[in-house]
Amino acid sequence: MRAARLIKMVLLLQSRPSMTAAELARELEVSERTITRDAQALSEAGVPVYADRGRSGGYRLIGGYRTRLTGLARGEAEALFLSGVPGALREMGLDDISSAARLKVSAALLPSLRDASDSAAQRFHLDAPGWYSEPRTPELLPAIAEAVWDDRLVDARYRRRDTEVERELAPYGLVLKAGIWYLCAGTEGTFRVYRIDRFTAVEPKKERFVRDECFDLPTFWEEQSAEFARSLLATRIVVRLSADGARRLPYIVDRAAAHEAIAAAEPVDGDGLLTLTLPVESEEVAFSQLLTLGPDAEILEPAALRSRFADAAERMRALYG
Repeated sequence: MRAARLIKMVLLLQSRPSMTAAELARELEVSERTITRDAQALSEAGVPVYADRGRSGGYRLIGGYRTRLTGLARGEAEALFLSGVPGALREMGLDDISSAARLKVSAALLPSLRDASDSAAQRFHLDAPGWYSEPRTPELLPAIAEAVWDDRLVDARYRRRDTEVERELAPYGLVLKAGIWYLCAGTEGTFRVYRIDRFTAVEPKKERFVRDECFDLPTFWEEQSAEFARSLLATRIVVRLSADGARRLPYIVDRAAAHEAIAAAEPVDGDGLLTLTLPVESEEVAFSQLLTLGPDAEILEPAALRSRFADAAERMRALYG
C-alpha cells in the first residue's frame, strides 16, 4: 500500500512544478504528516524530492528527474486523454486503473504538454445516456468487463422474454449505446449481441478463449445495428406528404428509411406533394409518429390506419371546432 502511494507521489510531482503538503495529502488521501514522512523516505531512496520552506513552499523534484514521451505532439496528447470515457470506465470498475494510467502519462509528458488533459477535458465531454432517462449501471457489468479484458469464458444465464437461457459465452467486446450496455460474444460458432441488464448470472471460468483475428468490434456492431434497425421496420404504409412534411419526416421516423423512401418517391403534381412507401415498425408506432405531422401527411394505405387518422382528425375538429 505504501509503495503504491510513494510511486503515485513521485508521478504527481513529475506532472507539476511543485505541490504543497496539503495538495499532496488531498490527492493521496493521507495526512500532511504522512506526506512529510513519505518525502523523507523517497529522498533516502535516492529520489531527489526537495522541500521549499515558507508560506508558498512545497515539494518538487530536482535534477530533471522524469521520463518524457518526446514523440507526442500536442494534438496527439490531447487525443490520448480523450480516449478515456470517465463514466463508462467507472461503470466497468476501471476508474482507479484509468486514473493511474492518465497520471503516469501526464508525468511522462514534456512540460509544455502537461496541460493536455485539462485542455481536452474542457473541450469535450461525453454524456452517453439519452434525454429523459435515468442511467443505471447493470450489476454484472464489472464482472463481464473483467472477463472481456481477460479473454475468459463465462457461464451465463440470460433473460429472454419470460424465460431464462444458459450459455457458455466468449465475451469479445462491450458497447455503450444511448446509455445501454451490450455484450458482443461468441457462442455456438457465431457472434451475438446481448443486453447486459438482461443477464441474471455470470460465472467466469478458468479457461480462456482464443480470439478470432477476423473479428472487428466496430464493424460487427455497425452491421448488427443496421440489421436490427431493418428488422424493426417490418410494416409498409403509403403516405402523401407536403413539402414541409417531407422535410420533417426524417426527424420523426427512422432517418435512413425516411431518406430512402423520399429518394424513391415521385412528385404527385406541381404543388410539391410526394407519395411514398414508408417502412415503419408497426401501424401503432406509425400512428403516433405521423400524427405529429398534422395536415402535412395523408395516410393512403392501409385502410385501417387511414380510418384511424380520419377518426383522430374528426375528434380534433370536434374538440377545437
